[in-house]
Amino acid sequence: MQTLTQRLANPTRFMEFSGKLLPWVLGAAAALIAYALYLVFFVAPADYQQGETVKIMYIHVPSAWLAMMGYAIAAVSSFGLLVFRHPLADVSAKSVVPIGAAFTFLALVTGSLWGKPMWGTYWVWDARLTSVLILFFLYLGLMALRSSLEDESLAAKLTAVLALVGVAILPIIKFSVEWWNTLHQPSTGFTRSVDPSMRTPLLIMALGFSLLFIGLHLMAMRNEVLRRRVKAMRLHEVERRERTSVAGA
Repeated sequence: MQTLTQRLANPTRFMEFSGKLLPWVLGAAAALIAYALYLVFFVAPADYQQGETVKIMYIHVPSAWLAMMGYAIAAVSSFGLLVFRHPLADVSAKSVVPIGAAFTFLALVTGSLWGKPMWGTYWVWDARLTSVLILFFLYLGLMALRSSLEDESLAAKLTAVLALVGVAILPIIKFSVEWWNTLHQPSTGFTRSVDPSMRTPLLIMALGFSLLFIGLHLMAMRNEVLRRRVKAMRLHEVERRERTSVAGA
């Protein structure tokens, strides 16, 4: 029996499945984010030390999680391309990179805004901050490398290799606060140390952001599949006209 991944390897089946799934994913994302925002601004208390600035956490933390998740998806997709030649692996890898870069940028910006009142400055060359900045540059490097090559097959392979090499940054980001003495706070252990009045909206926001990420990824993959179909149709039309021209001559 075929697995779901094997069934969706067919772009046509993927388009059908994603088209049905997408409205539900985006609808659930919108509902969860709206509910989380209500909890953040009308239910969750201010922190006794950070005051109202703690509310930046509800955007910063999910963005940081998804920044790393996006690169993990790019790496797994790249592995699927290089090893298993999955038909949609490169579509997934290419589509997720700009989305991951956007969430990484959002994590950096919100982190800087949060850092100003806490540390007295928008930026320090802290191990966690620096490693996330490197992650952002990796995303930009993947996009730049792909756009610089006209041969899509070669671009896919080279960006896949770079994505797999760069995946080493993820454990560095995760454990940087434990390996080095940093200003960035260590893991707070949400199930133990954070009061439910703050933990619940954070987890709901994280779930909403995750569904939003999935929805954006599906939309980007669908656009990429359609782009490749249009390109294939144009190439086929050019070849047909060339054959007709040669036959007429």
